[in-house]
Amino acid sequence: MKAVYRNPKELATKLIDLVDTYSEGVLSHEDLQRTLLAIIEKNVNQVYKNGFMPARLISIIGEDRKAVIDEVVGKSK
Repeated sequence: MKAVYRNPKELATKLIDLVDTYSEGVLSHEDLQRTLLAIIEKNVNQVYKNGFMPARLISIIGEDRKAVIDEVVGKSK
């Protein structure tokens, strides 16, 4: 897995793939949580700025995927 995404489009594509794989039942909740936390840790200012996901990222990944990411990340805190 690539650790740091400098391009927001690449980051969004990775997040879309992760959430879709989880939604299809291929990826477990624990694996999704571990992978999301690793991505967020390395790309903290691109995924959450001041505690909020940037509007540009939301527009690329969609509200449904954002809700899944927020739920998984929220449970880990």
